[in-house]
Amino acid sequence: MQRRTFLTAFATALAVPAFSRATLAQETPSEDMILRRLDAAPARRMREEERVTVREFKRRPDLRGAAPSINIQSINFAFASAEIPRSEYRKVRQIARAMERLLSRRRRAVFLIEGHTDAVGSAASNQILSERRAESLKRVLVEEFGLPYRALETVGYGEEYLLVPTQNEEWRNRRVTLRRIDEFVR
Repeated sequence: MQRRTFLTAFATALAVPAFSRATLAQETPSEDMILRRLDAAPARRMREEERVTVREFKRRPDLRGAAPSINIQSINFAFASAEIPRSEYRKVRQIARAMERLLSRRRRAVFLIEGHTDAVGSAASNQILSERRAESLKRVLVEEFGLPYRALETVGYGEEYLLVPTQNEEWRNRRVTLRRIDEFVR
């Protein structure tokens, strides 16, 4: 019995530093960092006649990769849930403030909120969950922080674009990516 207690305590002690590193790595980017990343010049310029619909943009990895973006991994959703707990709203406030500042300079700015999951569970359930999480963030940004509905689009990619290619649980894959897409869409 003492050996089991010792092993449990030892395993817990080893897990604590790993948890702390993951927690630190998940800090919410500052409002200024979010603003700088979303206000950056796109990696590719498009002439007006080359621009695509939002629907087409969502299916074009080449355009997605060229749009100014930032990954947000710090919003903690409950397991298998799309609801953003009120305790997470302070993190969403950073996003909202950066978007408001950008919208004051670029009145026609359009942001794509992408939901992503890790690969645990079925592809179908991860797809649905990622879509619901992106919609949930949009709802909070509009209803709680007053961002204009017209400036926000959503898409879920499920486990399609893993940052860390693994079939195991991986917190870095459970994220929201924000992209400014107004220079790509008509």
